[in-house]
Amino acid sequence: MDIQPYEMNHQPKKRRFFPSLFASVTGAVLGSIATLYLAPILGIHGITPSTQSVENKKTAVVEQSATSNSTLPLQPTSSSSNSMINAIENVTEAVVGVVNIQQQTNFYSNYSQDQEAGTGSGVIFKKSGNDAYIVTNNHVIEGANKVEVSLANGERVTADIVGTDPLTDLAVLKINGQHVKKVASFGDSSKLRIGEQVAAIGNPLGLDLSRTVTEGIVSGKRTISVSTSAGEWDLNVIQTDAAINPGNSGGALINSAGQVVGINSLKISEEGVEGLGFAIPSQDVKPIVEELLQYGKVKRPYLGVGLQDVSDFPSTIRLEQLNLPKDVTEGVVITAVEPSSPAAEAGLQAKDVIIAVDGTKIDSVSTLRKYLYTQTKVGEQVNIELLRDGKKINVSLKLSERGESQQ
Repeated sequence: MDIQPYEMNHQPKKRRFFPSLFASVTGAVLGSIATLYLAPILGIHGITPSTQSVENKKTAVVEQSATSNSTLPLQPTSSSSNSMINAIENVTEAVVGVVNIQQQTNFYSNYSQDQEAGTGSGVIFKKSGNDAYIVTNNHVIEGANKVEVSLANGERVTADIVGTDPLTDLAVLKINGQHVKKVASFGDSSKLRIGEQVAAIGNPLGLDLSRTVTEGIVSGKRTISVSTSAGEWDLNVIQTDAAINPGNSGGALINSAGQVVGINSLKISEEGVEGLGFAIPSQDVKPIVEELLQYGKVKRPYLGVGLQDVSDFPSTIRLEQLNLPKDVTEGVVITAVEPSSPAAEAGLQAKDVIIAVDGTKIDSVSTLRKYLYTQTKVGEQVNIELLRDGKKINVSLKLSERGESQQ
């Protein structure tokens, strides 16, 4: 394109001014006369040129309005009124990064040094005096020699492990609270409805993506079997399609009120599977956290026995060594009895098969654990129904506090 300079100061020649003015005036007069005499003939009554211009504008406005009404109107929006955005802003600073640091030894030099073994997330839920407390997943800090917490302002501080519970995959940490300005509040997860809007906040794939937010709905409420470092456990979970990735573990699942309703813990990551993330409900987190704060562990009743599912044994062993009837294919086999344990004092023996406790059917080790840990307390008396050499017997047993390695 050829761009020519524009001459701002160019002036017209004076000799052309008067002829042009005369022609303009003459044209205006003749036009007015023509309009005056021709208006009645053309059917234009009482409309002056200026009035006609205004009327044309009115017509244009009406036509534009009709056009707008014939399409989908767009209403004004305001992000400040979005409750979920407000909820996220209210909680984000209370979500922290959790760094698992383990001691690594060089095979050749035998020199040991601390190295980051992994990262996860956590939620600040309490501040008392100079201390602040964080709930996270046990698997995030399991095996750590040292734990650090990355705060919202980027500062990293050392954390003390207050208590852990491998079975429910929860842990509580403590840090210096002088830089903590935000504490999350927990809501009642039992009130959640399927389809309710939720958001997951955490640190997927490391601290570089700290406090990432993903949004979804409550897809379901489930009980799923999980393998933990303390054994198999039937875990109550909130299912959500909000994206949960490695590093999100221990982070917050919040509702539109800005309340933490779950602790993000796991997902199904099989090929072709999407939108299957799970969080531990706040109603289950609360009692565990309270015990960890008080005792540093969860006090659970135990029997003092080794256990294995009946279904794990081939039929020949069930029939010939356990002497079970052919129709008994479920239950829990006692494989060993610890001396001086509640089981030993009650007279339980190896090869006994537990089939019920207090009238509740027991079909697996996880079912037995679930019943003992959720329906009974330390010091209570329970009635155990079992098969010994194929014969039913009932044994009364007083539960004691669970030890570190007993079931």
